[in-house]
Amino acid sequence: MKRAMRLVIITVLAAIVLMGGRWYLYVAHSESPYDEVGIELNSHMPAPLRAWGCARVAKRFPGTIALYGCTPAEVTR
Repeated sequence: MKRAMRLVIITVLAAIVLMGGRWYLYVAHSESPYDEVGIELNSHMPAPLRAWGCARVAKRFPGTIALYGCTPAEVTR
């Protein structure tokens, strides 16, 4: 049972690191604000991270439309 629990914990941590890393690459280094995977990951982040990600993308790409999950009502939910 301990072995199964350890495997579950390692799998969950690996998924968090991979998805979090992919999200960070989108908000900090993406060449386009319209990366579908990045937008989707950002829209599922907790409100503080989503707000930071939206602000970062908006700063890097001024003049673009608000992305999915980045309108004021969506950021605060």
